[in-house]
Amino acid sequence: MLGRLSLTARLTALYTLVSACVLVGLGLLVSIAVGRHFVELDRDFLKDKIDLVQTIVGEASSSEMLVPRLDELLTSHHGLFIELRQSAGRVYGAKGSVFSVLPSSIGTDGRTFDWTAGDQTLRGLRAAIRPPSRWTGQASDGASLELLIALDTAHHTHFMQSLRQTLALYLVGAILISGLLGWLAARRGLEPLRVMRARAMTVTAHKLDQRMPVDAVPAEFADLAQSLNTMLERLQSDFARLQEFSSDLAHELRTPINNLLTQTQVSLAQKRDVSVYQDILASNAEELQRLARMVSDMLFLAKTEHGIELPHRETVSLIDEVLDLFDFYEALAEEKHIALEADGNAHIVCDRLMIRRAISNLLSNAIRYSPPNAPVRVLVTQGDGQIQLCVHNAGPAIPAADLPRLFDRFYRAEKSRSNPDSEGTGLGLSITRAIMQAHGGSASVASTEQTTTFCLSFPTQDASS
Repeated sequence: MLGRLSLTARLTALYTLVSACVLVGLGLLVSIAVGRHFVELDRDFLKDKIDLVQTIVGEASSSEMLVPRLDELLTSHHGLFIELRQSAGRVYGAKGSVFSVLPSSIGTDGRTFDWTAGDQTLRGLRAAIRPPSRWTGQASDGASLELLIALDTAHHTHFMQSLRQTLALYLVGAILISGLLGWLAARRGLEPLRVMRARAMTVTAHKLDQRMPVDAVPAEFADLAQSLNTMLERLQSDFARLQEFSSDLAHELRTPINNLLTQTQVSLAQKRDVSVYQDILASNAEELQRLARMVSDMLFLAKTEHGIELPHRETVSLIDEVLDLFDFYEALAEEKHIALEADGNAHIVCDRLMIRRAISNLLSNAIRYSPPNAPVRVLVTQGDGQIQLCVHNAGPAIPAADLPRLFDRFYRAEKSRSNPDSEGTGLGLSITRAIMQAHGGSASVASTEQTTTFCLSFPTQDASS
């Protein structure tokens, strides 16, 4: 049930509970202190009367002379009771008085004792009084007198009842007011959360630029606001990339799908020879292969961008991988009269197939866009805390405006868009960068009027040379 309460309700309940405990404890302390004070007053009063009785006894010529003096004392002090006893019997006091029901467990140590007689609540003291020597021979040969003196505490009882009622009313009112003040304090203190909630409610797919207030909230909420702002920045960045990706993907898929649809509609418009149908199906198959390759590349990019673990780590010689790829691209290079050259070497710890794919993408681009009779050169170097594999090819310079975007999905520089030999999906360089990021490295490009260079950089701490 507590889990369903709001934070304001929880803080209010806690504050009210703490206030109630403090106020009730204070009320009990006041009540106990007042009660003890009355006990002290009564004990002082009774001791004073004991001294007075001692004086009266000392001045009396005989025990019979005590009666009028003690009667006068009782008359002048309402609620006071006195009884004098001696071994021979009662010296003063009526039979059946309040002392007839006196508890047996009382002493003469100067401490008061309480008891009830009828509807009266009494507090008394017990003392021993030595009779004067002139009483010798009377009563019991001058034996000590036992004085029992008591005071009716009804007025104290009435006062304590009134005090407790007043304290109870005050406590109830104070607890209610404390609860109200606690609710106001909690509600005001949590106002920044409501502001942040209202701001969060305005965040939509089309309005991701909203941020939580940081400077206008208490220090306890500043870290939360900053964390939410960081999250919103990531969401805005990811959503922008998703929108761009969706737009690019739709654009790239539209062309092959339109080609397939157009060729299929034309072929169905009229009867044709079997050879014509075969050509159309072969063309459609090429477009379908391109679509399949594009989908496969997008799935690979999605996995690498979500921080996949490298499936197989092993020590790889970069120059060996380059030479193996030279064998694969040898026929294409010979067709364009391009010489493939490699120099240098280094070893890295990586996933062999993924690194081979990254190098293959760079070699494929270099051969595709290199002019005939120009070499494609691969150089592997190590130093300055990193290992680099750079692919150099001759050709016209890539415009400076295109360089920062070459590794974006589906991006092609204009010269490559118009190249009739370009049959890629526009994802090769994006896949290369994703592979390097998965290995903790990076991919870069530089271009001059004579040469274009793509480089793969690996951190040396992940490699053993």
